[in-house]
Amino acid sequence: MARGDLNDAEWSLIEPHLPLGERGPIPDLRHQFNAVMWRFRTGSPWRDLPVEYGPWSTAYDRFRSWAKAGVFEDLMQAMIAEAAARGQVDLGLISVDSTTVRAHQHAAGMVLD
Repeated sequence: MARGDLNDAEWSLIEPHLPLGERGPIPDLRHQFNAVMWRFRTGSPWRDLPVEYGPWSTAYDRFRSWAKAGVFEDLMQAMIAEAAARGQVDLGLISVDSTTVRAHQHAAGMVLD
């Protein structure tokens, strides 16, 4: 297990929310999830994925299929719900994207006559 990979407790929370393959569990699903996490944790190109995670194209294809299927959004909601059920929600981590927040014109100093 590489530094930053999911431990058994973390994996037990995430695994039930990942989709199964057409014929059952996907081999090395944990390995592929760790590969996706490594890529975004480091900011490296997909082609620089360490060999212990397998072919970069496999991890990339898995990421794309999960992203298109909304797996990451569903997983985030499930983890927030789990943390809330445990009383571990930290409201200090809430972020507001300014591209979706609208302010009244007076907030920018505009004066209307």
